[in-house]
Amino acid sequence: MNKRNWMPFVAIGLIAFTGACDADAPAGPEAEIATAEALARNNSALRTYEVTITNYTGGQPFTPPLVATHEKQVNIFTVGTAASFGAKEIAENGNLGPMLGRLQSDDAFSDVQVVTGVAGPLVPGEAVTFTITAGRRARWISFMSMLICTNDGFTGVDSFVLPPRVGQTKEKETRAYETHTEINTERFAHMVPPCPALTGFPSSAPGMGTSHPDLLETGVIQMHPGITGSADLDPSVHGFSPPLSQIRITRTS
Repeated sequence: MNKRNWMPFVAIGLIAFTGACDADAPAGPEAEIATAEALARNNSALRTYEVTITNYTGGQPFTPPLVATHEKQVNIFTVGTAASFGAKEIAENGNLGPMLGRLQSDDAFSDVQVVTGVAGPLVPGEAVTFTITAGRRARWISFMSMLICTNDGFTGVDSFVLPPRVGQTKEKETRAYETHTEINTERFAHMVPPCPALTGFPSSAPGMGTSHPDLLETGVIQMHPGITGSADLDPSVHGFSPPLSQIRITRTS
């Protein structure tokens, strides 16, 4: 991957940065959507949500989450289908630019943000809280973050139903996926340059910021097999098991 796209994605993040239901909420996603649509018919104004994303891993930093509210007919990733160019660029190279551009140009997406941690990446144990809005037809939220110390791993949620009622909170825990666009070599030389420094593993390998043609795979999104320790990565540090993170959403208006 000469992973020079690392700094651009941090810059993009800085520029762009601007569960459990309550007792009387309906059960099941279909009922929640119906409730949201019924409420929306009487309220055409933007709805506002407070969102917190927490990195649960012990040693796997995430790229700044790319978060969007949207209509149902759009997805940012789907397990079992081919990874889009934008998804591949996030998962391989930490490059949020293509996906950010795609979502911002699509009217089906309501509010699109890149949310940075204190130092840019969302490091293990860190949580970031922000406000996001949703238009009248936007009933869903999605997010995607690269697992920085992997070849093509990521975490996130695709099309999670937003809480329909003011004051209601919903939570969703995430798992590890891969775009299956690059072989899992587990070598620092094939990963974005910040991986060693962020996890306390000094390395002379410069890392990469573009996709390597000799490491191409099928490109169908699947569950990540985990860290094996076959090369530079240490499973006791870089390894992970579900849940990798949590997204917590409260409707505030």
